[in-house]
Amino acid sequence: MSRIPVVLAGARGHGRWHLANIRRLERAGLVRLAGVCELTPLTEREAGGELPEQSADFGALLDSTGAGIAVVCTPIPTHTDLALTAARKGVHLLLEKPPAPSYAEFRRMADGVAEAGVACQVGFQSLGSHAVPAVRALIAEGAIGEVTGIGGAGAWVRDEAYFRRAPWSGRRRLDGADVIDGALTNPLAHAVATALALGGSTRAEDVTGIETELSHANDIEADDTSCVRVTTAQGHRVTVAATLCAERADEPYVLVHGSRGRITFWYKQDRVLLQRGGHGPEEFEYGRTDLLENLVAHLTDGAGLLVPPDGTGAFMKVVEAIRRAPDPEALPDSAWRRVPGEDRRVVPGVDALVAAAADTLSLYSELGAPWAPRTERPLSEVSTR
Repeated sequence: MSRIPVVLAGARGHGRWHLANIRRLERAGLVRLAGVCELTPLTEREAGGELPEQSADFGALLDSTGAGIAVVCTPIPTHTDLALTAARKGVHLLLEKPPAPSYAEFRRMADGVAEAGVACQVGFQSLGSHAVPAVRALIAEGAIGEVTGIGGAGAWVRDEAYFRRAPWSGRRRLDGADVIDGALTNPLAHAVATALALGGSTRAEDVTGIETELSHANDIEADDTSCVRVTTAQGHRVTVAATLCAERADEPYVLVHGSRGRITFWYKQDRVLLQRGGHGPEEFEYGRTDLLENLVAHLTDGAGLLVPPDGTGAFMKVVEAIRRAPDPEALPDSAWRRVPGEDRRVVPGVDALVAAAADTLSLYSELGAPWAPRTERPLSEVSTR
């Protein structure tokens, strides 16, 4: 089998992970790194081997390399246009999450890709975990009774330099374009997407209402401490709480509540804990299918795509609700403190609030957080303007 030529757009920052992954699949004989699209060319050391063809012109690079797959890991506002450039040239896609900064841009991308007839995989790596179908099977067989709701918790730490890593970091808009680089839409977007996926609510029409509470302790436009509650067509409540201002970094997780038990999924670790009445706790560890590898298998062997665009429609309705919400509120100085020697801001007590939100499906304001902003009313429709 000939190796599929791959072009990577955006090879620095998180793109370094994609570069290393492409090199891994190159060694396995599945793909070939044919080109890198960067404004400043990579050095041989950065490229992790022999330098491929490089250009700042994405379309021209796709043409000159004969690319079969493009991996797009560029600033969020550029995703749609780059994806459509590849699609029009018949090049299949792995598109980094979030796939777009608005529902309108998402639809433009998804519809254009479908019209072009190319495959597109959205980079929610957690949805490649074999734990996802395993948890769905446990739910289907009634292991925890009727599902009563799903919670998600992400307590991370980020220093102030994190929000200066790129011109779009921590921004809601840049030069008139939507960015929406908030805790729930970018660094902890997997918590939202995974919570929705475990409940079987992945498509846009699966969402019937959304409530948001958005705030920030850092000097940014976007949110770094926020929560969202989604009502689904199945009648489930999905509440996800996130912060980048935790006292201590913790593993993010999704918690499925049932009438006779609960399932906890630590999605970065592919680890599941099943707790139910009449049984001792049971813990399982699973493997994971890499999304680029799955895309290759889809193109060569007809394997089903794990994360096609329409499977992220529900997540994009959450992005749209956050985009349409009032700008996040700055927390009062009394609500946060700096950590000496670490150049980061901490919201005391937020770790417990994040866990409590996932445990009770409550928003920060309902848990008594004195700094919590006013809850935005549920949105029954998502504008595509």
